[in-house]
Parts: sequence; C-alpha cells; structure tokens
Amino acid sequence: MTRVGAIDCGTNSIRLLIADVEGGALREVHREMRIVRLGHGVDATGRIGAEPMARTLAAAADYAELCAEHGCTAVRFVATSASRDAENSEEFVAGVREAFAHFGTVPEVVSGQEEAALSFAGATAGLSGGGPYLVVDIGGGSTELVRGTEGVEQSVSVDIGCVRLTERHLRSDPPTEDEIWPALGDITNAINSAAGQVDLTGVGTLIGLAGSVTTVTAHALALDSYQREAIHGADVPADRVIAASTELLQLSRAQRSALPYMHEGRVDVIGAGALVWRSVVQRVQHDSGLASVRASESDILDGIALSLAPSDS
Repeated sequence: MTRVGAIDCGTNSIRLLIADVEGGALREVHREMRIVRLGHGVDATGRIGAEPMARTLAAAADYAELCAEHGCTAVRFVATSASRDAENSEEFVAGVREAFAHFGTVPEVVSGQEEAALSFAGATAGLSGGGPYLVVDIGGGSTELVRGTEGVEQSVSVDIGCVRLTERHLRSDPPTEDEIWPALGDITNAINSAAGQVDLTGVGTLIGLAGSVTTVTAHALALDSYQREAIHGADVPADRVIAASTELLQLSRAQRSALPYMHEGRVDVIGAGALVWRSVVQRVQHDSGLASVRASESDILDGIALSLAPSDS
C-alpha cells in the first residue's frame, strides 16, 4: 500500500486528494477543494494575474503541508488549461515547485490529451460493461471528451469552459439571449470540431465530470444539500439534465446562490458550465440515442492518484 497526494489545479479550482493506493484501487484519506480562479482574465490577457497567482500558490503551500502531515510518499501536481494558456506559466510552476520542494515534486502543465487520459482513468476505474464510454470533463477553461472501453481510444480537448465562456460572453445577470447565442455558437463549433476526432455515435454510457456537471446533477435531483454520495454514479434522464441545465442558466446569481447545493465559487460561472453540458448531452442524445447520462465524482484527481501506484501494485 502506498499513500499518495494528487493535486489538480484548473482554471477555476485547485483540489487535493490524499489516498492509499493498492491493487489499482484507491482508499480516500482526505479530499478538499478551493475555488481560486487561477484562470481569471487569462482568456483576455494571456497572463495569470497577480491576485489569482497568490491565491493559488497559498493553497498549494497548504496542500503541501497536508501531504507531509498525512505521510504521503509520492505527490503529483497537475495543472491544466489556465497554465497551458498563460505566457507567465513558468512563474506559477516555479512557485509550486518551491511549495512542494520537500517531495521533489515538479508541477506538470499537462497537454489536453494527457488531461483527457487522466480523467478517463479516474472516471472509469472499477466500471465494467456499459461501454463504449464517453467521458466529458468540463473545466473552467477547456472541456475534454474521451472515448474508450478498456482504455482511451479517442480524445480531444477544446477551449470551452465555464470561466472562459462567462468572461467572454455571459456578463449580464442573468445572461441575456444576445449573450447566450454567441456562447452557444462557440460551444456548437467546438463540439462539431471534437466530433471529427471523437466518435459521438454508438456511445454506451455518457459520463460527465467536474463541478458544472455535478451541480447540474444536484439540481436535477432536487437535493437539499450537496451530497457527493447521491451524485456519484447517478443515472439521470437526459431530458431532465437538459431541463436542469436550462434552469440554472436562466437563474440570477442571487437565485443560484440560494440553492442549497451551490458552491459559492460556482455561482457566477455555473450558467456557462450548464450550457456546455446541455449542448453535449443534446448532441450525444441525438447521435447515440441515449436516454440517460451519468455523473461521476471520480475524475482527473482520482486518475492522478492512480497514476502514482507502484508498477507492481
């Protein structure tokens, strides 16, 4: 058994998973998330701002302390869309390297393809039957679509995400139709492009990952709080997911904030995330005839942890 620390640093949040890995399975020890909005303004400026940088590096330092306290023997830090896009990403990487110096961890600014592979591994671990799987990971800056059964067969990363689309288009509260249509145009173009690399027909199970998907699922299930165990593995009728996504898009920020399962850091960006998820579900429903979609709380973070398993485990 090996105790590992996995960190997923995206455009909107930074997350930590400390787990024991044995026999290709995880036993969770500690898991947490902080909304740091590292990618705020990156789409417009091409740079990580000073305040988002400071927030994220402070969280990274705290996570390094937690990994040490829990006795992790291996730590992997993966950074995704915002760090790929920013011209000053080397400054961020240097700060993370310093925070995790005790472990000798070199932060990895992974490609969209590697991000997709890690997401697929986390989402499908322990699953059997129901393939081929289409795993869709909606982040703050990008969305990954990954298809496979035993492993990744096709994957693509496209630059549509809840933070990027909110900053680019959905500025009103609630978003206006004049803002939604251009956002929808970007999403449709991205999905059409993705469909040229990942087959959206004949899908057996559509699995959605990350905060936008799990929040839509909580809304579709009408939960009275954010309940990870109720969301994980939930198969929800596709039409209900589409309706729930539309409802979240049309709510004001005050109305979203009042929802009992809404994380405060997602209030302003969930409309865009819901719009992406709605569009993906509609397209796969049309192309593959799926009646339901599945939400997973196991995602890239779990895939990162699994990647640290010893080769003989």
